[in-house]
Amino acid sequence: MPTIDIDKQELFDYLGNQFDTASFRELCFEFGIELEEDSSEKGQLAEGERAQLKIDIPANRYDLLCFEGVSRALGVFLRREDPPTYKVVPAAEPHRITVSAECAQVRPFVVGAVLRGVTLTAERYQSFIDLQDKLHHNLCKKRELVSIGTHDLDTVEGPFTYEAQRPEDIQFVPLNQTESMNGRRVIEFYEDDQHIKKFLHIIRDSPVYPVVYDAKRRVMSLPPLINSEHSKISLDTRNILIEITATDLTKVNMTLNILVTMFSKYCNEPFTVEPVEVVYPDGKKFVYPELEQRLMATTGEYLNGIVGIEKSNDEISELLKKMSLEAEVQGDKINVKLPATRPDILQECDIAEDLAIAFGYNRIPRVQNNEATVAAPHPLNKLSDIVRREIALAGWTEALTLSLCSHDNNFAHLRRKDNGDEVVVLENPKSSENQICRTLLLPGLLKTVCENKRYALPLRVFEVSDVVLKNAAVERGAQNQRHACALYASNEARFEIVQGLLDEVMKSLNVVSVVEANKGVRYCLEEADIPTYLPGRGANVMLINEDGSSLELGTIGILHPEVLGNFDLKTPV
Repeated sequence: MPTIDIDKQELFDYLGNQFDTASFRELCFEFGIELEEDSSEKGQLAEGERAQLKIDIPANRYDLLCFEGVSRALGVFLRREDPPTYKVVPAAEPHRITVSAECAQVRPFVVGAVLRGVTLTAERYQSFIDLQDKLHHNLCKKRELVSIGTHDLDTVEGPFTYEAQRPEDIQFVPLNQTESMNGRRVIEFYEDDQHIKKFLHIIRDSPVYPVVYDAKRRVMSLPPLINSEHSKISLDTRNILIEITATDLTKVNMTLNILVTMFSKYCNEPFTVEPVEVVYPDGKKFVYPELEQRLMATTGEYLNGIVGIEKSNDEISELLKKMSLEAEVQGDKINVKLPATRPDILQECDIAEDLAIAFGYNRIPRVQNNEATVAAPHPLNKLSDIVRREIALAGWTEALTLSLCSHDNNFAHLRRKDNGDEVVVLENPKSSENQICRTLLLPGLLKTVCENKRYALPLRVFEVSDVVLKNAAVERGAQNQRHACALYASNEARFEIVQGLLDEVMKSLNVVSVVEANKGVRYCLEEADIPTYLPGRGANVMLINEDGSSLELGTIGILHPEVLGNFDLKTPV
């Protein structure tokens, strides 16, 4: 989890000097954060050195990553202040950022805002910089998703443009430097910089680099690397322009909201922000930031049940105010207004968690469970264990393969077509090997056989695990389904061995072959043209019910040579 350093005396002053280290540690525990270290407890501080508090923050509480956020949240929690109301104040002529079509090649999105009449001190300035670093490392995924640029608005002129240019055509003086450089030179210059070099790979190989210009074609920033020396912020800055570029629109809005809500406190009119209009190549216009409160409906019955307390709706509403959540009671419902600082609240259970913190976990009454229950295995797991045991006793080795795979392994390499309504696709896969949730166990076992070719043949491997399939009828749009798969790899195709294993498994489940019975529940093989298998060497496994109706359970067959080649196998399977 992220850790922040906060000036001890400054925070204690803000909270009314009612704490020592021990009592503050208890307060942190009650609020859901942790005081990891108080530097004054280590021994004598150096002359002029101020004691620092090192506090661990939950990874999803981006609003607590700076002094402003922690002090404000604790002040509200202690009922020393009310939660602020954040306002977007329209400007007579709002600043505009126009996006060029070429930006879609690198970082397609940009948002912005203006903090007007800001009063900065050395401590506030450092907190502003530190928050950006924390957000870059955490929410922004080390600048790959989002990159923040901040500028002294009085040193630049709007309207602004966000473009993607050839690196040789970009010329500016980077922050805290004196040399004017083009894009290529910037990459070379920061190769040895311990801070910036970690982000060079994001755009190094791109044919165009993202760049932000003002109306006079002066470079303001080269995201995601560095801002311009010309527009840098100092303690004398009074008006701050924030521009944030991104590949993820949700994350960039969250980042902007956190940044402006934390530091709009220092504006002439506290907690107000001026908007910035963004115009995209297709003519669509958007105004940022979006600080409107989200509304989430819940009930006292649900919240009380989750937390284990008995509070009226009005009492719950008062408790939620301690967590900076406004709530209105309407009959049996509680409408909770979620501020822009709380993107971590996604479901009703998140509100229940805040209610538990506000009430106090240590105050939740201990209750004896009077429900009499008898433990029993889940029917699906019980069935899976029966199948596993039978296959293992037959001399087969169990494998456990990854639930993510490449799209080709699941379709093209098995000579299958993707019909679009079967597979769950990952939005931002880390590699080509983790593009989708598998819908079959076969690709993983084929890769297992491929990686174990050095062992003597035959290889008998099996797996009983879940696959994931789309299902529009369920809430999440997808569901797990338990599958079993077995492979026999040898110097010759031995269909009868796999068929024999199938027969043993079905007998263990009290299902016999149609060869042995002509009534009751039984199974049979039905010849089918399955592209994954050799022509004439594939079949569907059919379950025949007592009423004569049938259900397809799976398939069996000898794999097509093309499939074997796709998985670098030379022996029949």
